[in-house]
Amino acid sequence: MARPLILLTNDDGVQSPGLAASAAAADPLGDLLIVAPSEQQSSTGRSMPRANDGRIRETRVSWNGQSWPAYAANASPAQAVQHALLELAERPPALAISGINFGENLGFSITISGTVGAALEAASHGIPALAVSQQVDWDLHFDFDNTVDFAASIHFTRLFARRALSLSPLPDVSVLKIDVPDGATPETAWRVTQLEGRRYYRPIPPERKSFEEPGRVGYEADPERQASHANTDVAALLEGVVSVTPLSQDLTSRIQLTDLQTTLSDGLL
Repeated sequence: MARPLILLTNDDGVQSPGLAASAAAADPLGDLLIVAPSEQQSSTGRSMPRANDGRIRETRVSWNGQSWPAYAANASPAQAVQHALLELAERPPALAISGINFGENLGFSITISGTVGAALEAASHGIPALAVSQQVDWDLHFDFDNTVDFAASIHFTRLFARRALSLSPLPDVSVLKIDVPDGATPETAWRVTQLEGRRYYRPIPPERKSFEEPGRVGYEADPERQASHANTDVAALLEGVVSVTPLSQDLTSRIQLTDLQTTLSDGLL
């Protein structure tokens, strides 16, 4: 019986140690197709920038003596998924894994995440997907290094990848978003969570004397961040628990549509 094909990508770029760690996690479970942006592409969401020309080159990623062929694409994370599916995959992938990302992706801030964006792109093609992120210091979000211990994230990536491959499609679940807290081990508890409705990161205004100067808006985790209730992804990480959040492609509000129809129609001619 043929091993399932597993698509791997990472918004931190093809050279990210998190991508190599993801490959180590998935290697026992299937054949790997690794396609990732050639450069750092964090915070690009599910964007499709026209400036990316889509050029692809062959490379390799390595982890603890293991090595796998990979493709580096001049593309956003979501575009890398498209190139993988439309040009590089010889058969349909059974699973897509985006990550392991340097930095947690929590709350309403996930719409910015290239990690989540790539997973949603795979899901839009009917492929079950994981979006895996590890909590790290802020200064590693864009300038990763090799000192981060991915042992716990490898364990949980493999755990949920194996379960995703063995399960029938889950109703209204397009992506499992997995966030591993700093200091976690393979023995750390995990729980299914709800997406926090508030932003987790807050923007920081640029420091400049005039608008003619470069002025990139920065961001930081809100120092006063709190969970709105105990079942959110933010609450789990604040407690040191691995968060597993089911995401759906259906972004429709949960309001009763008939009630909204009445409210919007009330008083209208």
